Amino acid sequence: MTRLNRLQSVLPRITDSMHWSCLRATCSLLMVAVAVSAAPALAEVGDPQIRTDHPWYPGELAISTFDRLFATQAETYKRVTGLTADSDENKALASWLWRNTHYWHGEAGRRDLWGKGFQQAGDTRLREYWNGLFGYGFGLCGTTHSQWTAEFEHLLGHARGRGVGAAGHNAFEVFLQGDQYGLHGRWALLDHDLSTVIFHESGRRLIGLGEMQSNVDRWINRGYMPEKQRGWLVCGLHPGDGNSYRQYAVAEYLAGYAGPPPMVHLRRGERMRRYFEPGLEDGKTFVFWGRNYNTKGIPGPERSRTWVNQPERMHGSKSGTPHKDGQARFANVVYVYRPDFTNEDYREAVVAEDENSITFEFQTPYVIGATPPNNSSWGIYDAGCRNGLVLSAKAQCEVAISIDAGRTWQANQKFVDVLDLTDVAKGRSQYWLRFAGDAKTLANADLAIRTVCQANVAVLPRLKDNDTTITYEASGQAVQSMGPELNLAKSFVTAGGFGEKSVTMKVNSNRPVTRIFASAHTASGSPPRPDVKYVIECSIDGGKSWQPIVQDWSIPRRGDEPRDFWSQSFVYGSAAIDSPAERSVQVRFRNNGGKRFLRAETHLIQKTGATDPVRVTYDWIDDGGAHRESNVFRGAGQWQLATGKNVRTRWVEFEPFIGAR
Repeated sequence: MTRLNRLQSVLPRITDSMHWSCLRATCSLLMVAVAVSAAPALAEVGDPQIRTDHPWYPGELAISTFDRLFATQAETYKRVTGLTADSDENKALASWLWRNTHYWHGEAGRRDLWGKGFQQAGDTRLREYWNGLFGYGFGLCGTTHSQWTAEFEHLLGHARGRGVGAAGHNAFEVFLQGDQYGLHGRWALLDHDLSTVIFHESGRRLIGLGEMQSNVDRWINRGYMPEKQRGWLVCGLHPGDGNSYRQYAVAEYLAGYAGPPPMVHLRRGERMRRYFEPGLEDGKTFVFWGRNYNTKGIPGPERSRTWVNQPERMHGSKSGTPHKDGQARFANVVYVYRPDFTNEDYREAVVAEDENSITFEFQTPYVIGATPPNNSSWGIYDAGCRNGLVLSAKAQCEVAISIDAGRTWQANQKFVDVLDLTDVAKGRSQYWLRFAGDAKTLANADLAIRTVCQANVAVLPRLKDNDTTITYEASGQAVQSMGPELNLAKSFVTAGGFGEKSVTMKVNSNRPVTRIFASAHTASGSPPRPDVKYVIECSIDGGKSWQPIVQDWSIPRRGDEPRDFWSQSFVYGSAAIDSPAERSVQVRFRNNGGKRFLRAETHLIQKTGATDPVRVTYDWIDDGGAHRESNVFRGAGQWQLATGKNVRTRWVEFEPFIGAR
């Protein structure tokens, strides 16, 4: 049985809105402990990934870690420009090219980070890198550039990227070193959101916003010495975008962070299908998490000017992107889970079980979407949303849902046939479901749990023309998250607290843990003090000893700076550990400057059970008509798929291949 010890750490603090008594909960907990010792070894699929040989959009296996991403960026940059990404400048340009062709400008749906609702005041910017890339693939200028700082943290080093406040815009600068950038280095404009880099007249280096201020008109003019630009058009999306650079106002250091890499965890009885276009099976069901632009009658987020879906046109462009309605839109990921109660397979998803109830958990690297109840721009925030989380059963079931790891429960009700819980789960990446009854009772219900998420179409593995090679791997790992929402993280706080100068989180893992990711949103001050040292550390022996995750993290000040600063920042990192199952893991955040931790989150990378074979199915259209083909991977391997010309990938599906038992 999976991760039951975690529930034991949370249950003493549960505020239960259901009708189970405290005595029953205590008895249930004892039965859980008995069930753990008796549970058989289970098989499942931890972190299945594929990549294709599509030249631009090969999919997750090419980009799901920073090392993979940087290798893919360098390969793309070499193919496009003929240059090797071996210097700071070329690495930065390779990253910029890739983000321009994989992430677009749009208004993303918020997450309830502070527990005050989606339309709360305060900082609601989506600042985490991997969820921003995989669950959205779009955001406003401040959003994309905050997330992007985390990529440069890994690509070039500590605090080498920063957001910069401009006129009605948040730009981005990267700190470059090398001969042409002087002994100590320089800040250089690298604006993804406006698709802009600007070279010095010599053509030998990029310039930054501070250097531009003496003659902005010259630098933003597409016609000024275009030969110096090496094929990169100034203001590649629209010629008027450069007016934003008339101000150089605010520096945002460490404005984003990176959590765990994206990992899918599939249990027996579960399948995951990814749709490359909005509409799902019937072409009419639109489930998303962003502004509803309703462009050309298709609800949801979209962008008319972007290099996404036309990447080959970016380098060497003379006029920029034309306006095209729906040039980029959202994609969807649909999970359907039918737990098999006739054997032990259903326990792969269980976090608690007794004679009266069974509790399942769900987690995804994407974001759970919604079909809004109206056509307003932000209808996703209104009550009455549908299609994000839908339960179906042929017998009467009583169910409750928790979005804070069992600390509180909502929507306790009985249902027959169908129950839609989208309003509780939307805008999140995890939930727990608790069903009244034992396995024998639920076996007769034909229970199905359908979760529909939003995804970035540019990270999905596309088929290409004239045959496609598909490569498969599964690492046998899964992510357990305590955050990013404050209310979820609070379920694991054991010392200190949010809004205080230190905080400790603890989780009991029923699986072996191999790595920890942790981050904290800090009130670092304006201007930030470089002498303040931040520390994140972990313990797997009950606090007897502590291992550093981040040691002496600081906010360095370098190069030219504007007159003002963002008063907050992030401290984050990861560390390899070797923690066996049935062991508690503690993570502690502290600093020597008295700075408050506004919120924090911890994520464990865990080993899953023995890996099942996986059946991968593609559905596509080409000049030969409609096609659907499958292949079963029993381990890492390749699949040659015969594709024709003018390929349009419709969907790809993963499903554990139970027939292999």
